[in-house]
Amino acid sequence: MDERVKAKKQAFNFKLLSYFMKGSWRYLLLGAVFMLLAVLMGYARPFIVSFTVDYVIGGIEETDMPAFLRSWLDASGGRDFIVEHFVLCAVALVVCQLINATAIHFRGRTVGEAAEGTAKRMRDELYRHLQLVPYDYHKHVSTGDLIQRCTSDVNTVRNFIANQMLEIMRTVSMILVAGIVMYSLNLEMAIASTIMLPFLCVASFVYFRGVKRQFTISDEAEGKLSATLQENLTGMRVVRAFGQEASEVEKFTSDNKTFRDETYRLMKMLSTYWGMSDALGYTQIAISLCYGCFMCASGELTLGNLLLFSTYTSMLTWPVRQLGRVLADMGKATVSLGRLDEILSHPVERETGRALTPEIKGEIEFKDVCFGYDTYDDVLKDISFRVTPGQTVAILGSTGSGKSSLVQLLQRLYTCTAGSITIDGIDINDIESAHLRRSIGIVLQEPFLYSRSIMDNIRIINPAASDEEVFNASKVAALHDVVMTFDKGYDTIVGERGVTLSGGQKQRVAIARMLMQKVPILVFDDSMSAVDTETDAAIRDALKANKQDSTMFIISHRITTLCEADNILVLDGGRLVQQGTHDELMAQDGLYRRIAHIQNLLEDELKQEEGGGTDE
Repeated sequence: MDERVKAKKQAFNFKLLSYFMKGSWRYLLLGAVFMLLAVLMGYARPFIVSFTVDYVIGGIEETDMPAFLRSWLDASGGRDFIVEHFVLCAVALVVCQLINATAIHFRGRTVGEAAEGTAKRMRDELYRHLQLVPYDYHKHVSTGDLIQRCTSDVNTVRNFIANQMLEIMRTVSMILVAGIVMYSLNLEMAIASTIMLPFLCVASFVYFRGVKRQFTISDEAEGKLSATLQENLTGMRVVRAFGQEASEVEKFTSDNKTFRDETYRLMKMLSTYWGMSDALGYTQIAISLCYGCFMCASGELTLGNLLLFSTYTSMLTWPVRQLGRVLADMGKATVSLGRLDEILSHPVERETGRALTPEIKGEIEFKDVCFGYDTYDDVLKDISFRVTPGQTVAILGSTGSGKSSLVQLLQRLYTCTAGSITIDGIDINDIESAHLRRSIGIVLQEPFLYSRSIMDNIRIINPAASDEEVFNASKVAALHDVVMTFDKGYDTIVGERGVTLSGGQKQRVAIARMLMQKVPILVFDDSMSAVDTETDAAIRDALKANKQDSTMFIISHRITTLCEADNILVLDGGRLVQQGTHDELMAQDGLYRRIAHIQNLLEDELKQEEGGGTDE
């Protein structure tokens, strides 16, 4: 990988974070104000205790309080006034604590608003972008990994904003405030109270550099584990059908072990840092306390100031120690932002032409069309044919001959590498992609159904459609009578991906759903392969009676499904080797007649076997 690209991936992407936080910065800035107020109140409490011990209880006239407070105290009656109203010291402590608690409360609310608003924007933007990227992108990425990025990585960034982003400012502000106070009171004691802090800071930065790479490895291992789980659950029927349960368990166990090992390695790095930082932190507290007691015994330090230095040292040590965790979380957020940027950096599908929205009637022409997923390997070669509105075109060919690729070119899911495709005389590259796809209804061999009722699945294209329209579409798809045998009829829940329905029933639901579009071009991509020949014929007869002027493409391996088409295209090795009507192709010596002959022989044998069984 290019070193500049590598460095870019490892750098914190402030530009991307700023984009996500658009509209949320004001909440974060308000949270910063409350955080600074909480820091000031936190440091005011030890100062009040020190003043009370030295000036009020100890009777020490010389106090280190600021001049404006001293002038106010003298104007109020001096030390005698405070001694007589000793409760004021307690009230001052309570007021500081109340202000501190209130500031922390509002800091949490405002930062939470910023974090949740940013997370929502991230999820919205990622989902929108994934809808707009080219179709080919989804064929080359893992669904499980995308889900992991859109959930786990988004949460990592959200947690960084909510918990760690202001922590850096809090640590820096605490060091500045405490440093100013401590070094203005007693230089020797201040040095003794902060001597270990530079070592803690260095340890934090060194730890951060080492742990960030391990976070990346652990995150990628989690993404692979999520992908394995998602694929297994999605393909459970295939796993069961081929008895691959043991193999899938072994695969998941291997990925789970890798994730466990990488995360355990990360935990060891964390434990090493926490143990070392604990040792440095407690050592710093011990140094401050011991040296403070020595100076106090020699009269160089008052008891109140000893308490103040000890408290400030403890208050400083742990934020500096936490700096390593903050930087580590920043490393996790860096990795997560990089993974999100990989999605958002992928270019969205662009309109290649004039983005016209003409009324589509269904006249289609392929002229010398070539296409290949790989630049050096064409799937379709020099395909040319013409379809008039209302015609039915059948496509026959072996697996891998380019049948589905031809349909995908028609929908402009891919762009042909040579030649041209026109609809009603307009190049499809000049037709707006959304308009084009809305005008082409397609049913796939493996249709996707939502985990909703049959009724909802059918009218998902047109939620306002009446029940009567749904029933009519179902009757054309030879589905209505079947659904009426179910206990809940059209309210039957089909389960995830239609798992509760048979293959033929799923295909018929998809056909009914497509018919709700009422589009000028209909495409059936081997979408009746799971129904019997009688149902196949019934659906085709109903489609013929109801298609009106729609142009229809039917991809199938059954000659009986194709034989009534106005034009039959025969593909072999990506080339159009034959085209014509059923009678014309049967009169030619070619692939179509050979396939028809084989299927007729198989049907005759099947009929003979059934007849023999009946005689017995």
